[in-house]
Amino acid sequence: MSKMSSRDMSAETPVKGEEGIAETMAALELEGVARSFSSGDEELQILKNVQFTLSKGEIVSLVAPSGTGKSTLLHLAGLLEKPNAGDVLIKGQKTSRLNEAGRTALRRDEIGFVYQFHHLLGEFSAVENVMLPQLAAGIAPRQARERAEDLLKRFGLGHRLEALPGRMSGGEQQRTAIARALANKPSVLLADEPTGNLDTKTADLVFVELMRVVREEGVAALIATHNETLAASMDRTVTLTDGQLVAC
Repeated sequence: MSKMSSRDMSAETPVKGEEGIAETMAALELEGVARSFSSGDEELQILKNVQFTLSKGEIVSLVAPSGTGKSTLLHLAGLLEKPNAGDVLIKGQKTSRLNEAGRTALRRDEIGFVYQFHHLLGEFSAVENVMLPQLAAGIAPRQARERAEDLLKRFGLGHRLEALPGRMSGGEQQRTAIARALANKPSVLLADEPTGNLDTKTADLVFVELMRVVREEGVAALIATHNETLAASMDRTVTLTDGQLVAC
């Protein structure tokens, strides 16, 4: 199974810039993004006119109280939901007119996700879990395993390659999940409270490793967290106020 090209993604073929331009353009942009939900006769406005740019290699923390729309924002940025208005751009490519196959291909190739819960497949080993997204993208098994082993070793899990998730600690599970999110060399990493289910000591260790490997990979990352100490270690912090994204 080969990766879908941009020509397959939409009836209107996206125009990609020259290689030099692509190197400098933003990894992720939100242009006037709005999201609302209907609740009976009431329209609940969660996000409105969100403007945001995430540059290549930049790590940004998203700190906001529960219920303000953090998860919704991450779902929109990750093409899991569609905005009611505005557009999401991945490496300069507008996504509002992409069909579902195009959105799926772009999400698979350019976006990595990390959640509070690891969501590893219990019947597969750590290395197999990290191989799976690569195999889905058409990477040869040998190459996929090499990449998976390299990532897991960089997260200090070289001795746990064949371990099943049920026999791993919480910290090991989450580091494996982060390695899986980075497996396809995404341009953007989106993390929703990636250490939220871990004790403080383990969370700190996992976060240090997350930051180190993300820096090494040159990925642009948007990380939602309630931990202000962790947030302070990132390049900048944003928050949600009255449905809009603002700098802290």
